[in-house]
Amino acid sequence: MSTDNHSRRPQTRLCHYTKSAVFYGDDNLVDDLIGMAGFVDVFLKQLLGRRPGQEERRLIDAVLVILMEHGMTPSAIATRMVYSSSPENLQAGVAAGLLAVASRFVGTMEPAALILERIVAEGGDAARHIAREFRERREPLPGFGHHLHSPDDPRAIALLALARELGTHRAHCQALEKLGEAIDETAGRHIAINATGAIAAVLGDIGIPGVLMRGFAVLARCAGLITHIAEEQRDPSGRFIWSLLDETMTHRADSN
Repeated sequence: MSTDNHSRRPQTRLCHYTKSAVFYGDDNLVDDLIGMAGFVDVFLKQLLGRRPGQEERRLIDAVLVILMEHGMTPSAIATRMVYSSSPENLQAGVAAGLLAVASRFVGTMEPAALILERIVAEGGDAARHIAREFRERREPLPGFGHHLHSPDDPRAIALLALARELGTHRAHCQALEKLGEAIDETAGRHIAINATGAIAAVLGDIGIPGVLMRGFAVLARCAGLITHIAEEQRDPSGRFIWSLLDETMTHRADSN
């Protein structure tokens, strides 16, 4: 009798419990983790099956801090508006904001990572070919350009410098820099590496798969959105945002 994925019983190794203990993988929550392991240590162990080294921990902390906040962006606005409508459900406001972590804002490290993985795998002139492909299609290249920061994104510069300092600046960071040079050459002007491009590179160089990188944005931005709700509780802006949009966008016949 043949077996396939439909007949196999799935299992989780993330957590199990007894009457007297809870285990994260093989670690006893009380004896091994509480007060002895940091959040990033436990998160990476659960995610990849290993704890980060000191250099990796500093890098991941930096990535999470960078991704936590960027002002009144779509995710923050969505959180504030939904929370103002349902203040009894903090989680509803946070969930609304997290839905905006996607392919245009906050979550662009995922497609950027896939491009860098291609350059690392193919080598040679792959960076130049990719730059030309996107130029011919007139599409923005994930990980490059920013509507607020110019001529460079200071977050990207700082993160790549940290990777060099920590000794984790490897193939993916080098691929990002090659791609940046190819993009500038193809465009005939300088286009900044943005924060998510740098994040894709530094996480790729410590072994984080591209298809998981957006999870770091979700994790970090969740914390940032909670702080937006905390500020909304102290100094509500929901009604102001609503009124501002209503006044500036609503067509009124008597305004002509």
